[in-house]
This record gives sequence, structure tokens and C-alpha cells, in this order.
Amino acid sequence: MNNYQSALQKPVNSGFGARSTTEDVIRGIDLKGKIAIVTGGNSGIGLETVKTFAKAGAQVIVPARDIAKAKRNLTGIPNVELEELDLANPDSIDSFADKFLKSERPLHLLINNAGIMWVPLRRDHRGFESQLAVNYLAHFQLTAKLWPALKQANGARVVNVSSGGHQFSNFNFEDPNFLNREYETLLGYGQSKTAVNLFSMELDNRAKQFNVRSYALCPGAVGETELSREAPLDLFQKLGYVDSEGKLLPEVTASLKTIPQGAATTVWCATNPLLNDLGGVYCENVDIAELSSDVKIIGGIKEYSLDENNAKKLWKLSEEMMEISFDIH
Repeated sequence: MNNYQSALQKPVNSGFGARSTTEDVIRGIDLKGKIAIVTGGNSGIGLETVKTFAKAGAQVIVPARDIAKAKRNLTGIPNVELEELDLANPDSIDSFADKFLKSERPLHLLINNAGIMWVPLRRDHRGFESQLAVNYLAHFQLTAKLWPALKQANGARVVNVSSGGHQFSNFNFEDPNFLNREYETLLGYGQSKTAVNLFSMELDNRAKQFNVRSYALCPGAVGETELSREAPLDLFQKLGYVDSEGKLLPEVTASLKTIPQGAATTVWCATNPLLNDLGGVYCENVDIAELSSDVKIIGGIKEYSLDENNAKKLWKLSEEMMEISFDIH
């Protein structure tokens, strides 16, 4: 079974919910002997994921662009290794992956968590729009390069942090890098997260024969992360998040998750036995999400994010854009 056209996209009654925390979902789960890589693991929900895995006994590798900042934030956490990685630089991705592969260790958990949002139009040296490059293409390349270690684990999971923001845009195959259309930051973000969802589904279908499963998830709206550091005030006002002085509206503040609540779905996707024989699904609020065809409603997953033809087309395009072959065998 696969999740093409949402065939598996229904809740499994996990017993958890929107207010469940990482502590709730990791209870009773032992990760001793497991090796995890968490991108973006030195701040926000990534850091909470690292803490949770390490406390449960896993050896956790945290790749970071700013090593000094990462050292400060990871101080005192056991079982952590820090490595250099710049997701905007394909050579850096290759170097990080090559170093890990040379250790000849299996990789049980790959958490593609790092991401950017609300940024102005930027392009990398290849001309790729930055949100697409960092949120999706970099993780496609990283997963491809680490494939031998994932396969070696004989029981691995790839967990891709997506967003309910995927509903802002389907993937635009004609102009993914905004070369011939007006750039809107939320369209770029939505497209990058739709790509994450399509990739997660396609990866699971190709990799499950090697006992590697893949998941995408929405952490929810989480307070106290660094994602909105570049967000223009007028955009938040237009979305109805803040008042005229830039203060979050009380109802918005009340709806935000804490960081342990925001990271809970990541940890659940990575560790829960309910998902041992089930992959390629999109999760939120610590369960498999409902399918939602109404684009006015935030929540659930939109049908275009689970389209088989788009998933296969995107895989091929990603290989071409990154000039790599992600051949699973």
C-alpha cells in the first residue's frame, strides 16, 4: 500500500493530540543504539527533538552552519555530536554526508527539520529561490547522499518537517524559481512545503522495500522559534496575526503551541510503533492528518500534496536541478 491520492491519509487514533508534548510521546520508548541526524537541531523544535532523542538514549548528530551558536545551545546535552553543514551549499551537504558515511555507521533516524520562512526574494548561486533550495532541495540531496546509511540500518525513518503552509501553493513546475512570475514569500514557502509532502510520499513508496519509511508533518503554529525573524510587520497585519502596533492578538497567542508541543509530532513520527508498517503519510497534532479539500481551512492536507503524478515528476525534476541521481536500490 502507498499513500498516492491519499489512500492511507486517515487518523490512527494515536491517543495524543495538539497539546501533547515530546515528553508524552517518548514515554516508554528506548532509543539506545539508535543514531539520529537532526538538521536545524540547535534551536526551536529541532533543539527540542535533539534533547528528546538524546534523553531516550540515541546518539544524535547535529549539523549546523553556525558552530559557535550550536555549541552554546547544545551545552549539557549528552550523546550529541556537532558537525558543520550549510544547507544552502551543495558542496557542504556532500562533505557532511561523506564524513558520516566514512564512519560506516547505520542511520536510523534522519530528521529534515531545518527551514526558512517569510524571507524576501533571494537566490543561491545556481539561481534557485532560497525557500525552495533550503526547505526542500537541500534535504532531497542530503537524503540521497545518506541513503546507504539509511538502508544499512534495516529499520530507518526519514521525517520531513513540512507545514500547514503547504496550502498557500501547489508546486509550480513551469516556474519553480519565480523567474517569470511575481514573487510572494508565502507562495514560495507554500510551494517548498508542498514539495516536501510529495517527496515524503514518493520516498516512502520507493524505500519501504528496504525497511526505510518516510513521513511529512506539520508542527503547528509554535511560539518562540526563529522562523519569523525576517517577517515584515505588514504581512502579519494582513494575515490578522497582530494589531496596529505589531503586538500579537490575544486569540493568536492563545492558539500557539509551546516548543515541546510543536516538536511532539516529529518525535511521534520518528519513534511510534503505530507507524512501523505505515508510511508516506502527512501528520499533525501527533496523528495522521485528515484530508482537507477546502483551501479556506487551515489544517489537514490538501489533495495536490498527495498526487502520484506530481510526486514522480518532482523527483525527476529534483534530480535534474541538483544534478544527482537518487536511485534507490
